[in-house]
Amino acid sequence: MTQVNPHGLHHVTAIATDPQSNVDFYTRALGLRLVKQTVNFDAPDTYHLYYGDEQGSPASLLTFFPWPDVPRGRQGAGMTTATAFSVPGSSLGWWHERFQKLGMDADQPVSRDEEDVLTFRDPDGMVIDLVASAGDQRSGWDGVADIPAEHAVRGLHAVTLSERQLDPSAAMLTELLGMSVTGEDGDRARFGMAGGSSGALVDVLPGVRDRGLQAGGTVHHVAFRAPDLTTMTTWQQELLGRGVAVTKILDRQYFKSIYFREPGGVLFEIATDAPGFSVDEPLLELGRHLKLPPWLEPNREQIAAALPQLQLDVDVP
Repeated sequence: MTQVNPHGLHHVTAIATDPQSNVDFYTRALGLRLVKQTVNFDAPDTYHLYYGDEQGSPASLLTFFPWPDVPRGRQGAGMTTATAFSVPGSSLGWWHERFQKLGMDADQPVSRDEEDVLTFRDPDGMVIDLVASAGDQRSGWDGVADIPAEHAVRGLHAVTLSERQLDPSAAMLTELLGMSVTGEDGDRARFGMAGGSSGALVDVLPGVRDRGLQAGGTVHHVAFRAPDLTTMTTWQQELLGRGVAVTKILDRQYFKSIYFREPGGVLFEIATDAPGFSVDEPLLELGRHLKLPPWLEPNREQIAAALPQLQLDVDVP
């Protein structure tokens, strides 16, 4: 079979509790743009909120299913336990000072994997890293008045998978998904896609004994990029040919997707770059209104009534 290599991270999807607190934190404190306000297509009584750069570019996206009554999750083996964003190389001090002023739960910056890293937690306890990356030329989103453009978050940098053992998860990443080992820091191994640049990195942390619990404040799945539907179809057939249980191709309105699990239990998705988030609303209005796919539009009144109304305070330059 012809191996199809990933083009990088597409998005990370996590579980939150209160949708308003989620919007406030990620748009105001972290300065991401709310690029889509829609619903979980499989459970349309809850929101699916997408945050990213100005256009919601692949590799900039963090998304959430907010369930108000969901219990707090527990980090552990078989889970994505940290999501890292890239910021300019000299910005960590600025961000640490900002988090202190906001009273946020943030650690002191440390050096890891030859990178300077600032770890903090969102209102649900989800672990987020900011990584100083001087070589990341992405512009990010500069639409938040009190976050200067020179310090703005650039996009996703890496994800960390916690596993009981390195293999066979590492074998899937390298032999099936075509990633390369780009570095090691203690037991932690780093795998790179598309040259291993920011937005195309997966860290695997082995030796985690206790199984995690997926619920509030934890990652639901990690998505990798496929440039088009033809590539995704080839990838789907490759996975099936290797004996991996993979879903049919699903229409997520802003991309097409397939899902499967790696051997340690982490849910992976492959998502197409197109058509993107401006397919159903203008670029300047992204995230301002509830958008539904055509098959849910007939139930708009019922769906909207079941959702709490969001108060948005998102600046548009």
